Amino acid sequence: MGTTQSIQGGNDDAPRGEAGARPDQRLSRRYRFGDADMDLFFMSALSWGPTGGLDIGQAFHVASTIVDGDADSWVSAFAAYGHLQTAQADAWARRGWRRAAGEARLKAFASYRSAWQFAAAGGDTFSRLYRQHQTAFAQAMGELAIPTTFFNVPFGAGELPGLFVCAETPDAPVVLVIGGADTSLEDLFLSVGRSIRERGYAVAIVDLPGQGNTAAKGLHWQTEPEHAIRAVVDHLVQQFDVQPGRILLLGLSLGGYFVTRAAGYESRFAAVIASTPFPEPGALFGASVRAAQDGNASEGASSAALRSRQMMLWKAGAASPQGFIERWRAARADPARVTLPFLSIVGLGDSPMFIAQARDWHERIASTKKDLVELDAATGADGHCQVNARLRLVQEVCGWIDELFQSREPVQAQGSGRRE
Repeated sequence: MGTTQSIQGGNDDAPRGEAGARPDQRLSRRYRFGDADMDLFFMSALSWGPTGGLDIGQAFHVASTIVDGDADSWVSAFAAYGHLQTAQADAWARRGWRRAAGEARLKAFASYRSAWQFAAAGGDTFSRLYRQHQTAFAQAMGELAIPTTFFNVPFGAGELPGLFVCAETPDAPVVLVIGGADTSLEDLFLSVGRSIRERGYAVAIVDLPGQGNTAAKGLHWQTEPEHAIRAVVDHLVQQFDVQPGRILLLGLSLGGYFVTRAAGYESRFAAVIASTPFPEPGALFGASVRAAQDGNASEGASSAALRSRQMMLWKAGAASPQGFIERWRAARADPARVTLPFLSIVGLGDSPMFIAQARDWHERIASTKKDLVELDAATGADGHCQVNARLRLVQEVCGWIDELFQSREPVQAQGSGRRE
């Protein structure tokens, strides 16, 4: 049997309040903004600080120039700070301060990345900021001498962009990171990739259909993502000499659905990890859309909330909220198919639907090596995908896979898991 590890602590003394009733709640408390969507992505911006994004003082300076809930003020504020950091990086590069230039350039990337979050989906401003985000990130990788290889995986009529960062040890296992509805391969490097690599693993990160900017090229979220993930694994094996059985799959947010599906179809993974497992996304999508269409909720919606909804439909390739619900109604991952070692992680400040699905998934999967870690407010990591404490997520992930590879038992042998 697997283990369940609940990290318990004190009560949250600053609840979000009315927003806590949202079915798609992702933070249990307010951190900076009253607007729930804006507060979440401000926390995301803060979470990138330790791995090269904006420092606390910088992020709060930008926040001080934003009107709560106003999408355009957010876009303008973060874009302006991206320009400022780019100018600083250029000035230091001219003086030969290569590392300092790369550090400022990575902060410019993080600023442009945050900026497009509330831009009109697929519009000119979004596209321009996305190009600036990509340019700054790639240049920063060179200036910081991080051995990054960018690649594209042919898939359908398009391509899936990705990056591979080798480990210092040539035969190190590879962690393949799959993000969610609001991620790009570059920001995932700051969220988890850089810290995972520092712990000795090679890292591959890819945008599946509908992630990053792939919707602009006609690729949208898929209810059967195992096909795209299989194509990515094929590419890693063929182009990077990655060994089957030494690949770990990590999915975050909507990626928690993508990897629960892939876990039932792909045998080349040593293990699969999700924060959080999300085997029935249609249930949450439907509840979220219905809540957004409620008369009182729709009348009071901020421009940030409206832009978030538009972005979701664009990435999903849906013409209407109802069409979106219908397409995803039957999307499911089958726990009976999953026999690989599986680690489930969930923050207790996340949506009750996420929590319930994570617990149910853990109980029902056929894996004999499985663990569930629940993180409450006292850990600081109770938010969605540990957005409020990314290091804790990396610690749980890497500690678990360290033990997996150090075990003398075969990878799929029965084990009791970790207890603290």
